[in-house]
Amino acid sequence: MAEPTTHREITLTDLQQLIRRMYLEKDVARGIDGTFMWLMEEVGELASSLRSGTHEERSAEFADVLAWLATIANVAGVDLNAAVMQKYGSGCPGCGRLVCTCPDAGKP
Repeated sequence: MAEPTTHREITLTDLQQLIRRMYLEKDVARGIDGTFMWLMEEVGELASSLRSGTHEERSAEFADVLAWLATIANVAGVDLNAAVMQKYGSGCPGCGRLVCTCPDAGKP
């Protein structure tokens, strides 16, 4: 039986390490292509919950998408924290500002 969880903060690094500890062997055996397909399935479930789900369902689907993103990053050898800091740590990658001033028509 699982231990009860208490509310605490979790960093992106903590999440990726947690997922690595729980699932790495299975994830590596599945490979990037298989893992990517699971991620896409979860993104689809998130889309459905955003259209017609409850707050609780949406929360669970967001958690699933993050977990599968961490999973595929582990399989691909990507440190999510480092990747996010490199791309977004100094502000918007488009305009370079902390509060984005890029035109709405394009990314970001």
